[in-house]
Amino acid sequence: MRLRHLALVLALPLLPACKSQKEAPPAPKTEAKPPETQKSRIGLVLALGGRGDQSFNDSALRGLEVWAAGVKYEGGGYKDVTPGELETTLQLSLGQDRARRDLQVTPLGITPVVLQSRVAEDYEPNLQLLVEEQGVELSLAVGFMLENAVEAAAKRNPDKHFLLVDSPLLSAQGEPYSLPNVRTVVFREEEGCYLVGALAGLTTKTGKVGFVGGMEIPLVKRFEAGFRAGVAATHPKATVLSNYTGGFTHFALGKQVGQDLLTKGADVVFAAAGVDGLGAIQAVKEARDEGKTVYVIGVDSDPSHLAPKAVLSAVVKRVDLVVYEAVRDQVQGRFQGGNQSLGLKEGGITYAPVRLDFPGKADALARLEELKGKIISGEIQVPTHPD
Repeated sequence: MRLRHLALVLALPLLPACKSQKEAPPAPKTEAKPPETQKSRIGLVLALGGRGDQSFNDSALRGLEVWAAGVKYEGGGYKDVTPGELETTLQLSLGQDRARRDLQVTPLGITPVVLQSRVAEDYEPNLQLLVEEQGVELSLAVGFMLENAVEAAAKRNPDKHFLLVDSPLLSAQGEPYSLPNVRTVVFREEEGCYLVGALAGLTTKTGKVGFVGGMEIPLVKRFEAGFRAGVAATHPKATVLSNYTGGFTHFALGKQVGQDLLTKGADVVFAAAGVDGLGAIQAVKEARDEGKTVYVIGVDSDPSHLAPKAVLSAVVKRVDLVVYEAVRDQVQGRFQGGNQSLGLKEGGITYAPVRLDFPGKADALARLEELKGKIISGEIQVPTHPD
């Protein structure tokens, strides 16, 4: 079955034309060389936000393209990354954790194949396209919305491997279960949200902070729950104003919601809404450019480069590292299925460096590290629902 019309292929490497063995003249024995090892092909199906979301998808692309393949996507094709460019991305993403955990990230000599889905109905056909037409050994799916598609593709192709990020496989009864050829990774986002909530509570001057969520689903509710708990830990009298956009792909709506929260007096806004969150970041940036002392906190990746004068921090999911490690295990023949849950203790969740100065910053950062230690030790149990 031809599935290509369902997919927008963002980056497919060109394959050299090959002649059959009968057509190729035999090489002299004195010049014979061992055949080159064919590069492993690793595929990635992006969620609807697509390339350039400055968040979840871009983090996965960084892990696959820049770290695992040693290439960057420019002008519709791939170019090799320089050692300096690779090192910069490692420092920005992993920071001091790289040294503490002795993380070794080097290109693995793979060929990336990236597919963008136009609508959710494209997810499963795109995964099948990777297997049938692109010959990938490992298919990566980023985002909880791809859970059904991964389950179907994995059952249809039991000899192929799959990585599902941000959701477990769920039975008909909604219970997590596992397949031998699927690795699933979920994050304890609420732990990182607790810390940035605590930071917001320590930073706010109005006593009002805002939360911008995307779809009002359990996953995003965990973000709000952790954020509210963190604010309450450092500023019990502060008010948390929350608003959901209903999706993850509407920049203008996110900006409107962000502006509304600022109008209501919030001086710190936590944007956890994909592309909608980028709109909220833009709203805070513009208010900051007008001279208002307001801050924004990002999610999944550090968005400081988008609004360096406005971004206070971010909850960082190490999607890039999860993707890289899955590719590494595949290349080394060590890939195994199963379920992983990553939080502060495992280094799967962290918060981005606080680069902006504000009164009491040193004490605030010390408090965050204290709270982080208590979460890791289990002394603090972070809630997973706002109720």
